[in-house]
Amino acid sequence: MDAEVMDNIILLVLVTLLSVVQNVFFALKVEKECTGLNSKQHSTAFERLSCANRNCMDTYPTFLAVLWCAGICLSQAPAAFAGILYLVVRQKYFVGYMGQTCQSTPGFLFGKRILFFLSLMCIVGIINHLMLTYGSSDYKEYIQTITKAASTLLLLP
Repeated sequence: MDAEVMDNIILLVLVTLLSVVQNVFFALKVEKECTGLNSKQHSTAFERLSCANRNCMDTYPTFLAVLWCAGICLSQAPAAFAGILYLVVRQKYFVGYMGQTCQSTPGFLFGKRILFFLSLMCIVGIINHLMLTYGSSDYKEYIQTITKAASTLLLLP
């Protein structure tokens, strides 16, 4: 693989691999709870973990798609930063679901915000590409500067 291509995607690859490790962690937690001894506690705890795992898996393809699209079409660093934030939020959601369901709500809402940001990055990157192709105007440097600054705004509650 060309070194320049690798430089343009290495952060996205690392975030993707971290997300795979997180998925393994979730699966191991569900499996551990499944093999628990106490049947009454087992069923409620298992149901919560299983539901949290299922919810995380439902949004996982969307996360990967917008992560890679945003990173390739616009800018790798802000997309990877948002991806790391999403993984932290997803962990908070999963752990919150093990307690009371209301503890998982902040993670869920923040995760939606990050997915929206990544989706917006995709759209802006595609529009910039179309403007460059059909209008000979390249605003990518300006957009990347704005995106890098905006990605830090994701840290605000």
